Amino acid sequence: MPPIEIGHGGPHAPRAVGTADARPVTGRAVASDTARSHAAEQSAVVRSAALDPGAAPIDHERVAQIRKAIEDNRYPVLPMKVSDAMIAAGFLLRSGK
Repeated sequence: MPPIEIGHGGPHAPRAVGTADARPVTGRAVASDTARSHAAEQSAVVRSAALDPGAAPIDHERVAQIRKAIEDNRYPVLPMKVSDAMIAAGFLLRSGK
């Protein structure tokens, strides 16, 4: 079997191992950073307003009451209730209800 020669030069010589070039392959080269950023702006994903969930419905007054109760050691944390709620939430997420 003939020996394998690596790095002998020529058009089909293997390239050195290095970082990958992640630029998209196109028919023409982008000339400058400004042109590249302009091209990126044009190809940005447009999001539909219909899919925007909006702000989360948070009752800030209730949150403040619960925080105060926790600070004053008046908020009962029952491990069994917490674990039951976590298990129930997991079931709801899996069932899609």
